[in-house]
Amino acid sequence: MCFHSSRMHVVCLSCRAAWKKTTAARGPGRCPQCRAELIDAGADLAVPKRRDNAGWRALEAVLRAGLTFHGGCCGTGPGYRPRTPREVRERLTLADRTGLPVQRALAVTDPTITDRYGPTARSPRRPRPHG
Repeated sequence: MCFHSSRMHVVCLSCRAAWKKTTAARGPGRCPQCRAELIDAGADLAVPKRRDNAGWRALEAVLRAGLTFHGGCCGTGPGYRPRTPREVRERLTLADRTGLPVQRALAVTDPTITDRYGPTARSPRRPRPHG
């Protein structure tokens, strides 16, 4: 059975705060603390603790690149998202090296698996020895 939440996370990056709003509410709105524009991050967001500086830096990079945590039906959720600044840097390096769009590079599970077929391709099979 599929489950789709009617409550979405909205995030204020400057306050490091997140709230849940229903999808019926009009737009993400403004932060009640600093009046900055809130970002609609989706229902599947795992909000870092307020004191987790690294987690918030990674979340900011992901959200500013346009990736969100909107789930799908039957396990087709948002996919991989980096959780640390190191993971973000690795994927940005991949984007620079391969010319991959930043948004797509941030969603790559393993940035070390790249070849001429692209970052989502599996490594080619080794030829079998004749014998």
